[in-house]
Amino acid sequence: MNISIPRYLIIGLAAVFSAYHLVLAFVSLDVPVHNGPYLAAMALYALATVLSLWLSKGLRMPIWLAAFDAAVAFTVPLLVTSQVATVPPDSYAAWHTAAIGTLMVIVSTRRRHTFAWIGIGALIVETVAWSGVGGLVAYGVIGSTTWVAVSHALSLSLAKAGRDTRQYELAEREAVDWRAAQEAHVSERQMRLEQTSRKALPMLRQIVAAHGELTDAQRLECLYLEGAIRDEIRGRKLLNDRVREQIMVARRKGTTVTLLDEGGIDDLDADDLERVLNRLAEAIRDTQTEKLIARTVAEESDIAVTVVGLSSHDGGHASALGSHNAYDEDDDEDQVDLWLEIPRAKP
Repeated sequence: MNISIPRYLIIGLAAVFSAYHLVLAFVSLDVPVHNGPYLAAMALYALATVLSLWLSKGLRMPIWLAAFDAAVAFTVPLLVTSQVATVPPDSYAAWHTAAIGTLMVIVSTRRRHTFAWIGIGALIVETVAWSGVGGLVAYGVIGSTTWVAVSHALSLSLAKAGRDTRQYELAEREAVDWRAAQEAHVSERQMRLEQTSRKALPMLRQIVAAHGELTDAQRLECLYLEGAIRDEIRGRKLLNDRVREQIMVARRKGTTVTLLDEGGIDDLDADDLERVLNRLAEAIRDTQTEKLIARTVAEESDIAVTVVGLSSHDGGHASALGSHNAYDEDDDEDQVDLWLEIPRAKP
């Protein structure tokens, strides 16, 4: 279960903390010698905070905004300390130390750690120059530095956790894909074995019963059977019951039939696939030729299947087995009886 905090709630809390520093500065207006620079520091801090919280396209802060915040972290302490020589015990005139710390935490949280540390460094140097090393503790600079360090560490940890999560998700998807592929291979092997057994078992029983002494007709039937089994392996999606029936009829007439499915019709839905296969069955039925080759076309093509019928000039008889290569060297001398392109989509 994923638990997420609404973005507006986080921004609202940061805005409340930032506004609190401005309230402290406002109630201490009687401390500075001149209010002009003091008010300018308040305005600069308010502007930097508003921009940092509301300009939030993506988690990573724009580099120009991070540089502006670092400049504010350098300028605001100068403006405040130039008008406040000492801070009375009951006053909040040193509001700028916690305010700059809050602003730098926002910068660090939005993955601009270098600029955040530049701002904190400027605050430390200016505080030491203003009130000595003891001012780092007295005015909360150590606390602001600690919060930036915590923000930096948390940001790095969350970034690493995010990368690890993406790697785990990728590994999980790869494992699921691998398992699906293995299950598909196993399922297809089982289906092929069942089909082979169903086709070959009757003939194997005849061979056993005849003790291997087959008639010429039975030997020819074995060749037809071997061709049908080869079709199941090489033809894959190019087969349905009508195609199987017409291929067997064509082979019994002496036509060599070669099916080559190279995955070009794997993306077709059931209706389009059935339409293509029925058209292929009609082409096989209506064509008188010696060699018939049906082959799938790449998925990006508008054509799903090409069908070519070839006959030799010398009238040579084609083997019924269907073992000829689809691109025989002698094909250049063959006569084209059929050239058919079956479209992928219904015209």
